[in-house]
Amino acid sequence: MTNLSQLKSLLLPAAELAALLEAVRAALPAQAQHICSMLELLPQIVQLIERKDMSIGKLRQQLFGASTESTRNLCGGSPKDKPKPRRRRKGHGRRGHRQYTGARRVSVPHETLQAGALCPQCQQSKVYQQPEPAIAMEITAQPPVAATIYELERWRCAGCGQVFTAATPPEVRPEKYDASVGVMVGLMRYGSGMPFFRLERLQESLGVPLPSSVQWEQAFQSATALEPILDHLTYLGAQATVFYNDDTSMRVGQLRQEIQADTQSERTGIFTSGIVCDGLEHPIRLFFTGRQHAGENLAGVLEKRDQSLPTPLHMCDGLTRNDPKGHATRLCNCGIHARRNFVDICGDFPVECQRVVESFAEIYRVEARCKAQQLDPQQRLLLHQEHSQSVLENLKSWFVEQIDTKQVEPNSGLGQAMNYKLKRWDPLTRFLREPSAPLDNNVT
Repeated sequence: MTNLSQLKSLLLPAAELAALLEAVRAALPAQAQHICSMLELLPQIVQLIERKDMSIGKLRQQLFGASTESTRNLCGGSPKDKPKPRRRRKGHGRRGHRQYTGARRVSVPHETLQAGALCPQCQQSKVYQQPEPAIAMEITAQPPVAATIYELERWRCAGCGQVFTAATPPEVRPEKYDASVGVMVGLMRYGSGMPFFRLERLQESLGVPLPSSVQWEQAFQSATALEPILDHLTYLGAQATVFYNDDTSMRVGQLRQEIQADTQSERTGIFTSGIVCDGLEHPIRLFFTGRQHAGENLAGVLEKRDQSLPTPLHMCDGLTRNDPKGHATRLCNCGIHARRNFVDICGDFPVECQRVVESFAEIYRVEARCKAQQLDPQQRLLLHQEHSQSVLENLKSWFVEQIDTKQVEPNSGLGQAMNYKLKRWDPLTRFLREPSAPLDNNVT
């Protein structure tokens, strides 16, 4: 058997795999997470290997992550292109007290002096208060979730047996868990990536138990209470002038069970869609996790858009599932996705790919000038038309010449990379024709 056949022979049907995972969780609860992760990883590796467009470089990138794709690392550079020594970033060293925005501040009056008092030193002039107080800072540690126990005295009559309990202080709320618990748990889990079970273990060690089931309940209650804010942010975001969207795969146990039970639908993926709404006073970033693609989620946002507004710009990669069907947009495609097609085959076609990568570097140098000079959208458009347009026109002519004269095989990796860019030339170069049109989808 081939190596791939050996791998495929190890795969179990979905029902048998699910039963095996349940058995492992029951028999080895402490090690179950790692064992189950390895069992679930094997089918994914086989699927990657079987993809017709999968190369060794892409497989390595999928498994171990991508290294930097900078032009200097891909193509080398002359001595003048060597990076300058990195300057020390701002923000290192001691932090001023104004940076502690979450600190509790206590105003401490002087022991003896007040406005109009005589100077204790010269006994002639009056003292006046300085606008800036002196600072004494104390930093202490506390659990992410703390608890306070109020011990209410109880008195019992020796004769009638009546029990009298002290009144609960007015600052004590009737609910056991304050609303801030769900907020903190949500920030720890979804903002900082701390799993519920790890926070449970930390809280247990600090003497304030907080089971993972309680964490989920509190976070869910907070999320439910925040839904009106999400709805309003979605409405505000729908009025943006530029939209960016993209998908990433996601694992949600409950949704996976629903998919397995739904035999009618052919859609089996779970996605988190990121939608960035720009061109507003403040950018709004929305996230949706479920069975819908990025285009369907963007369509849901655009349904709340004021119809009198002009057609917005829409930046995404070349996948059709990013399109908000039923809603008009001025499509822009991501230049970095087009560039990456050449980066992936740089080892097979070094000379050709170097030309493309260096052309992109020229365009991004112009973009860097726009940002450094803080140009407005119209000035940025004119600068790109002056410097970037000729670079791209030369690149397009070279692509067409290479394909028409049969110097590049259309079905080769290089031919496919060229055709990807040629087929999407208008949305990939919209930044040369319209102000505010972005170059790439990196922000998402």
